[in-house]
Amino acid sequence: MKIQAYDISKTASAATLIFDAIRQAIITGDLAQGEPLRQEDIARAFNVSRIPVREALQKLEQHGLIVSQRYKGAVVAGLSLEEATEIFEFRALLEPEVIRRAVPHMSPQVLQEAARCCAAFGNAEDPMQWGDLNRRFHTTLYAASGLAYHLEMLNKAMDRIDPYLRAQLLLSDGMQRANREHLMIVDACKSGQADKAADLTRQHILGAQESLSRHWQK
Repeated sequence: MKIQAYDISKTASAATLIFDAIRQAIITGDLAQGEPLRQEDIARAFNVSRIPVREALQKLEQHGLIVSQRYKGAVVAGLSLEEATEIFEFRALLEPEVIRRAVPHMSPQVLQEAARCCAAFGNAEDPMQWGDLNRRFHTTLYAASGLAYHLEMLNKAMDRIDPYLRAQLLLSDGMQRANREHLMIVDACKSGQADKAADLTRQHILGAQESLSRHWQK
């Protein structure tokens, strides 16, 4: 298993740390679809009992990142094109409203950080960095909304779709197009045009959905 493990036997939040490690491995593709997650192997890797491992796996299943199969136990969940489309449609409904609400509350510091994320995304040569930088860009802007529940739901949706977005950026011209669209969104935010930022965000999401669907079918 490609999980970054470490000894957390004396850590109170062992279940949370195990959850975070496995979640990251799934998002980055280190754990592939259908790969089994055996409790005893994970417990041994982190030097803990099975109790925090079981708690972490339950939380991962709640997030839709793993599924329990008869005779196999927990395995990394896959995603159908129909499910991916539904997640994109959900994002296209929610994210424009979140950024619309965020724009009036964006401080100069938030806008500067978003611009730095945008520049880092545009300059990144390592494809393994693209997904993280893309996500950091969006979450930096959305955080100004103060909509904690909305952001939690979006975080779960991004967890589910993230491995496929990374593939889409790598296999298509998605990197260049995403960078152009990020710059346009930042400009709208800087000028206080909340409705324009929302429209650009919706187009950005639906464009990624179309690109992913096209490459998925190939």
